[in-house]
Amino acid sequence: MTVEIHDGTGWRSVCDWEALVPGRGVAVLVGEEQVAVFRDRGGEVYAVGNRDPFSGAFVLSRGILGSREGVPVLSSPMYKQAFDLRTGSCLDEPTTPDGSTADVRVWPVRRAAAGKAPVSTAGGAEGAAGTERGGRHDIADWRPEDPGFWRETGARVARRNLVFSVCSEHIGFSVWSLWSVLVLFLGPEYGIDAAGKFLLTALPTALGAVLRLPYTFAVAVFGGRNWTVVSALLLLVPTALAGAVLEPGVSYGTLLAVACVAGVGGGNFASSMANINAFYPQRLKGWALGVNAGGGNLGVPAVQLAGLLLMAVAGTGSPRLLPLVYIPLIVAAAVAAALRMDNLTALRNDRRAVRDICREPHTWIVSVLYIGTFGSFIGFGFAFGQVLQVQFHDHFDTPVKAAGLTFLGPLLGSLVRPVGGLMADRWGGARVTLWNYAGMAVGAAVVLAASRQGSLPLFVAGFVALFVLSGIGNGSTYKMIPAIFRAKAGAEVASGADPEAAEQRSRRRASALIGVAGAVGAFGGVLVNIAFRQSFLASHNGEAAYLAFLAAYAVCLVLTWAVYVRPSKGRLPGV
Repeated sequence: MTVEIHDGTGWRSVCDWEALVPGRGVAVLVGEEQVAVFRDRGGEVYAVGNRDPFSGAFVLSRGILGSREGVPVLSSPMYKQAFDLRTGSCLDEPTTPDGSTADVRVWPVRRAAAGKAPVSTAGGAEGAAGTERGGRHDIADWRPEDPGFWRETGARVARRNLVFSVCSEHIGFSVWSLWSVLVLFLGPEYGIDAAGKFLLTALPTALGAVLRLPYTFAVAVFGGRNWTVVSALLLLVPTALAGAVLEPGVSYGTLLAVACVAGVGGGNFASSMANINAFYPQRLKGWALGVNAGGGNLGVPAVQLAGLLLMAVAGTGSPRLLPLVYIPLIVAAAVAAALRMDNLTALRNDRRAVRDICREPHTWIVSVLYIGTFGSFIGFGFAFGQVLQVQFHDHFDTPVKAAGLTFLGPLLGSLVRPVGGLMADRWGGARVTLWNYAGMAVGAAVVLAASRQGSLPLFVAGFVALFVLSGIGNGSTYKMIPAIFRAKAGAEVASGADPEAAEQRSRRRASALIGVAGAVGAFGGVLVNIAFRQSFLASHNGEAAYLAFLAAYAVCLVLTWAVYVRPSKGRLPGV
C-alpha cells in the first residue's frame, strides 16, 4: 500500500503506507510544497501543509494528533495551536499576529495499492475525488466553506466557471430578448398593430419562464457544465428560424410561433444561477450571483445595441441579419463551456430538491418578491421601445429613434445587479429589498405623473430609475435565497443535526429555489407586457399599467417587511 496526494493534476505517490506510524507524521514534498502526512490509530490518513502559520516554521509534521469534541486535530509543536485536520482551520485563534488567516492547506489524500498508476483529472485539484466517476470535468471534492480549500483551489476554479457561465447566459438573454428588437423592424408592410407586437414579446417571456424550472432540474440530472453546453446549442434553433422567416408577407401565426421558441434563451438563466450558487461560499454568494446574473442580463441591452447598429448600417429592411449574427457566438459559447467548465457531482442526481422546496413557504414568498424585481426588469426591457413609440410617437416616429433609447434602462439595470448583491452581503438581502421596493414605488409614481403630464424627460427618468432599482432588487432578492436556507440549516444543527449534511441540504435547496423563483419571477415579465397591451387597447396610454405596477410594489414592500424584517420570534437570522 502507498499513500497518494492529489497535486492538482493527478494522484502522486508520496510514501509507503507502512512508513506512517500511527499517531505520528512525516514530511513529504508535493512539487515544491512541504506536506505533513498523518495516520491515526483508526487507519484514517490526513495531509496538511507543513508550515505553521504562527511561527512560519515547517514543523507541523512533528505535531501531536488528537481530537477535540470529536474533531480530529493536530497540535503544533511550536505554540500548541490546534488545527482541524478536515478543514485546516485553527480552532484556537482565527488570525495570526500579523493579521493573516490562521489556516493550513488541506490536501486530498488516499491509500492506494502499491504500483497503481496515478489517475489524471483535467479538472485540477478540485477534481481529486472526480476520478471516482471517471469524468474529466467532474468535481466531487468541493468544500467552498473551507477557508484553506477556497484559498488554494476553490476560488480559482469557481471564478473560471463563473466567467464561462456568464458568457453562455449572456447570449441566452440576447436570444430571449431578440424580439424586443425585431418588433421595431416590423413596419406597416407586416400588418401588425401595437397590441400584436406586445403579444410577440410576451410569448418568449412566457416560454422562458416555463422552461426555467426544468432547466434548473437539468443541472442536477446532467451536471452544470454538460447542461450549459446543451442549453447553449439549443439557442441555434430560434436564431436560425428567425433568420429564415423574417420577411414581409410572413403570416402573423408564423411569427408568433418563432417568437415563442426564442423563450429557450430564458431558461439558461435558471440553470446558470443554480450551478454557480453551488460553487461559492455563503459570504460571497451575493456578489457571485450578482455578477453571474448581471453579466447575463447585459445580453438584453447588447442585442438592443446590436439592433440599433444594424438599423444604422443596413436600414430597417434586413431584420433577419440580427439573429444570424448570433449563430457563431452561440457555437463559440458552447465550445468554451465544454472545454473550461466543470460539473459538481454533489449536485448530481439530486432529484428531490425541487419537490422539497415546493413544500417550503419561503419558496413562494421569495418568488413573489422576484416577480416584482426581475419581472419588472425583463418586462420593461421587452416593452420599453414599443411604449416609447406608442405613447410618445411624435418623438419616436422611427424605429431607430426608439432603439437609440431602449437599451439604456436594461444596460444600467444589468450593471447594478452585482451592486445589489454586494449591498445585500453587507446589510442583508431583506433590508435592501425592502428599501428597494420603496424606491420602485416612487419610480412608478413618477412615471404615472409624467404620463399624465406628457413629459418625456420625466417619463424617461422614472423608467430609468425603475430599471436601476429592479437590477438592485434582483441582486438583493437572490441573496436572500441562500441566506434563508443557511439560517434553517443553523437551526437544524442547533437541534442536533450533522453540520456537513445540513450544509449540503442548504446548498441543494438554495440551488433548487433559485430555479423556481427564476421561473415564477419571469412570469412577471409576461404580466408587464399584458398590462401594457390591455392598457393601450382600453385607453391608448399606459396609465392603468403604471397604477398596477405601483400597487404591486407596495404589496411586495409590505410582504418583505412582514416576513423578513419585522422583529418576531420566527424571523430568520442573517436574511
